[in-house]
Amino acid sequence: MNEQSIRQRKAKYFTWFVGGIAALSGLLFGLDIGVIAGALPFLAHDLSISNHQQEWVVSAMMFGAAIGALTAGWMSYRLGRKKSILTGAVLFVIGSLWSAFSPDVTSLVCARVLLGLAVGFASYTAPLYIAEIAPERYRGSMISMYQMMLTTGIVVAFLSDAALSYSGNWRLMLGVIALPALVLFIGVLFLPNSPRWLAATGRYHDAQKVLERLRSSDSQAQQELNEIRESLQVKQSGWALFRSNTNFRRSVGLGVLLQVMQQFTGMNVVMYYAPKIFAIAGFASTSQQMWGTVIVGITNMLATLIAVGLVDRWGRKPMLFTSFLVMAVGMGALGLFIHMGIHSLAVQYASIIMLLLFIVGFAMAAGPVIWLLCSEVQPLKGRDFGITLSTTTNWVANMIVGATFLTLLDSFGNANTFWLYGALNVLFIVITVWLVPETKNVSLEHIERNLMQGKALRHIGK
Repeated sequence: MNEQSIRQRKAKYFTWFVGGIAALSGLLFGLDIGVIAGALPFLAHDLSISNHQQEWVVSAMMFGAAIGALTAGWMSYRLGRKKSILTGAVLFVIGSLWSAFSPDVTSLVCARVLLGLAVGFASYTAPLYIAEIAPERYRGSMISMYQMMLTTGIVVAFLSDAALSYSGNWRLMLGVIALPALVLFIGVLFLPNSPRWLAATGRYHDAQKVLERLRSSDSQAQQELNEIRESLQVKQSGWALFRSNTNFRRSVGLGVLLQVMQQFTGMNVVMYYAPKIFAIAGFASTSQQMWGTVIVGITNMLATLIAVGLVDRWGRKPMLFTSFLVMAVGMGALGLFIHMGIHSLAVQYASIIMLLLFIVGFAMAAGPVIWLLCSEVQPLKGRDFGITLSTTTNWVANMIVGATFLTLLDSFGNANTFWLYGALNVLFIVITVWLVPETKNVSLEHIERNLMQGKALRHIGK
C-alpha cells in the first residue's frame, strides 16, 4: 500500500471518528426524548402529581430546547461548534443527575428545562458541525447517521425503561443518561474545531491544518479552504433581509408552518405518552405498556430508513402527501376503535396496528423531510436566520403538544382527541398540495432565484 493510500484511509477513519463522536449528541437527544415516557407513570405516583403537572414535566424540556435553539446559532459562532457541543454535554450530565435526585415536581421541571437547553444546543450544533467536517461525497450519510442515532437513542431509552419498570426505579431511568453524556464530553475533547468556523474567525492556517487531517490530500484541503473563503464573502443578513424582503418573509413563514405541521401531527404525543396510549387501548399491565413502547421506538427507527432510501428518488412532496395520509388513517382508525369500545384482544391488537401505521407514516417523511425542506427553501443570505426561527418554532410547538395532551383527553375524551389529530393531518394534506414545493434534484441557487422572483411557493422548485 503506497503512502497516498495510507493517508486516504487514515483521513477517512478520522473523519468518521469525528462524525461518530459528534453524532452521540443525537443519541443523547433521543434518550432524553424517550426516557420520560417510561419514567412518567412511576414518578407521577411517587411524587403524587396531577395530569397537568405531568404535562409540565414533559413539556419543560421543550421550553428549554426552544431557548437553546434560539441561542445556539450565536453560541456556536462565538464559542465554536466544538465548545458548544462540550457545553451541551455538561448540561446533559448535570440535568440527568438533577432529574434523578429531584425531591419534588418543581425541582424536576427545572432539571428538565436544563436538559432542554442541552437538547436545543445539540439539535442545532451537532448536525452543523458534522456537515462542516464531512467530505461532500458522504456528507448526506454522515448527517443521516445523526438522525439514526437520535431514533436509536429513543429505542435505547424505551428498552432501559422497560428493563427498569419491574422495579419502578424512575430515578435510575432518568439518571443513567449521565453516563453516555460523560462519554460524549470526553470524546469531544479529542475532536478538532470546525474548519469553517476557524476560517470564519480569521484562523485560516488552523483551518487548513484541520482540513489536511480530514482530507485525503493537501491539494484537496487547499481547494476546500478556497471554497470556504469564497462562501464567507456572502454575509448573513437575515433580520435585515426579513424586514425588507417580502419573498424572504414567505420562505421563513413556510419553514415555520412546516415545523408547526410536523409537531401537530401528534407524533410526539405518542413518544411522550406511549404507555398511557397503550393503557387506553386496553393493555393494562405495566409490562405490556413498557414493551409496547419499545415496539413503538423500533418501528420509528426502522421506518426512518424509508425516508433515507426514497427522498431523493420519489421526491419531497409525494412523500409528505403520503405521510400525512397514512397518519390521518392511523389516528382516525385508532379513534374509531376507542369510540366503539375495545372489548376483545383482536380489537386491542388492531388498535396498536393503527398506532404503528401512524408512526410509519411520520417516520417515512413528516419527520426527516420537513427538516430537509426547511433548509432548502431559505436563501443563502438569510439561511441561518430562517433555520433558527423554524427550529425554535419546532420546540415551541412541541411544548404546546406535550403540555395539552392529557388535558385534551380529560376535556374531549380519548376518541375525540385522536380524531382531532387525524383531522389535523387531513388539513396538512391540503396545505402540502397548496404550498409545499418539490425540491428534488433542484439546486439551492435555483430555488432561491425562483423565490426571489416572486413565484408561488409551490412552484419555487420548478
